Amino acid sequence: MAAPPQLQALLLTVNALLRNRRYHTALAMLKGFRNGVVLRDKLRAILQATYRHSRNLALFVFTYKGLCSLQSYVQGETYQVHSFLAAFIGGFLVFRENNNINLQINMYLLSRVLFAMCRLGVEKGYIPQPKWDPFPLVTAVVWGLVLWLFEYHRPTLQPSLQSSMTYLYEDSNVWHDISDFLIYNKSRPSK
Repeated sequence: MAAPPQLQALLLTVNALLRNRRYHTALAMLKGFRNGVVLRDKLRAILQATYRHSRNLALFVFTYKGLCSLQSYVQGETYQVHSFLAAFIGGFLVFRENNNINLQINMYLLSRVLFAMCRLGVEKGYIPQPKWDPFPLVTAVVWGLVLWLFEYHRPTLQPSLQSSMTYLYEDSNVWHDISDFLIYNKSRPSK
């Protein structure tokens, strides 16, 4: 069953507009926005990753609390170093495998630890109290660096970040017609 003539004419007009190089930059921005909104659902992979993540955290909590309790029992009281040693050993035992889940957890923790250490440095007087909110500057530097690394030193970025950034910033520059501009990210193979 063929599409009505009005719909065929509309599709031809839209596809001609999409192929016009004059509008490429604006349309690339629009497609990039669409790619950011319509990320593919990878439910099975997400569920597996969630299980591994929660299992590792559960094992770590069990190990950490057990080692903290053991140290306190052996020494008769609790010291600050107990938490560091218990977490150090637990981290080594549970998170030592270099896989995507552990890498994500460690990158998350690293960013939080760096912020916390800066705050602790201010609290203890090692770093002067900022006279203005540094967050906008930190944000600008982080985004500037990540896009510079993506554009000019891509292999230094984690593969999943490279993939996401390719999807958002490069795939949005290419389309052939309305199907891969609006519906699919890339052209579907012809049958």
